[in-house]
Amino acid sequence: MRTILVIDDNHAVHVALDVLFSLADLRVLSAESPDEGLQLLERETIDLVIQDMNFTADTTSGEEGIALFRTIRDRFPDLPIILLTAWTRLESAVALVKAGAADYLGKPWDDHKLMTTVTNLLELGEANRALAQHRDGERRRRQELERQYDLRGVVFADPASERVVSLACHVARADVPVLIAGPNGAGKERIAEIIQANSSVREGPYVTLNCGALPSELIEAELFGAEAGAYTGANKAREGKFEAADGGTLLLDEIGNLPPAGQMKLLRVLETGRFQRLGSNRERQVKVRVIAATNADIPAMIRAGTFREDLYYRLNVIELRVPPLAERRADILPLAEHFLEGRRRLSDAARGALLRHAWPGNVREMKNAIQRALLLGSADVIDAEELGLAASPPAPRTHDSEPDRDAIEAALQRAGGVMSQAAADLGLSRQALYRRLDKLGIAR
Repeated sequence: MRTILVIDDNHAVHVALDVLFSLADLRVLSAESPDEGLQLLERETIDLVIQDMNFTADTTSGEEGIALFRTIRDRFPDLPIILLTAWTRLESAVALVKAGAADYLGKPWDDHKLMTTVTNLLELGEANRALAQHRDGERRRRQELERQYDLRGVVFADPASERVVSLACHVARADVPVLIAGPNGAGKERIAEIIQANSSVREGPYVTLNCGALPSELIEAELFGAEAGAYTGANKAREGKFEAADGGTLLLDEIGNLPPAGQMKLLRVLETGRFQRLGSNRERQVKVRVIAATNADIPAMIRAGTFREDLYYRLNVIELRVPPLAERRADILPLAEHFLEGRRRLSDAARGALLRHAWPGNVREMKNAIQRALLLGSADVIDAEELGLAASPPAPRTHDSEPDRDAIEAALQRAGGVMSQAAADLGLSRQALYRRLDKLGIAR
């Protein structure tokens, strides 16, 4: 049963509130002094506090109530508090609501309004506790991953990222090829590093090759090596990436750019571990863990006849798909703070701009934006304009697409209660967000 603590020196107030709340099946605890109230808070599980502002006869300053409010707020920062007083002072009400009070009501109160406020606060409190438990579970899972595996300093907070990182850790020790798919700049290379760092060959060499950065006629030589005279300019024999990665890991980035002849030879190496240098008939034997990465639609390439289907199925024994940054919004601010390295802070407007941006260039684009702001700005706080992000105003919302209670509460949680940031995340003005909070009965 949800419990409300009433702290008031007037016994009649306790009786009236006990009767009112009992009709809603709410348990009421009573305290007639600040000290008694604080003692009950230490002993009992309280969901909401209703407190008076004056406890000494002939006192109307509200100083006793302010002191009690601040003490409760310091000890129990998430506990909602409703302030009651027969001597309402606008200045005090505004100051205390800004300091975190849920509401400030005058005596005699309106039963309906008080009951509505209490019900909304209790429901919001339950939602916040459930969200806090969910986030605590996510944090524990991340800590467990960090304890068990070498995550190579990868920064993530979104459940979508956690799933990819967790799967990468679990498949790392399996001696099978892994295909990492995802858009450019999303972090595929970082996932490959996690796989290598936790594999059985982590002490071996870690070699990378971007198959899209070389002319097609040179990729085979890069992969398999070449004897002297094998092609124009080959003045001496050279080993390829497979030889260099023997006993370790080879990351083949942009695997979709591998030409057909290279695809055929790669398939043979994956199946047998054997290959020949260009210009040589001697077979060489290697043992290499292959990780491939691509932003291409490989199944579409197979249908078009530009990628071997048998190679695709050989490469993606395990397939990891890294979502674009726009699909893991909870990663945005942690990544921005990581790139800032504590050198400067982000204003609320800048945080809102980061959350609104579509990030077509993914994490790479964000890193560039932060570095640009660090180089061009001089103040301690980075404002939105310094990020240089293209303006991307949200599409107008129809009545049916208005954010619901869950979306608003989630945005408030992500923004840490900063209204301007939550409004930006939802694509609303701050005034529009305030109207929806009042309409849904969500405490500001």
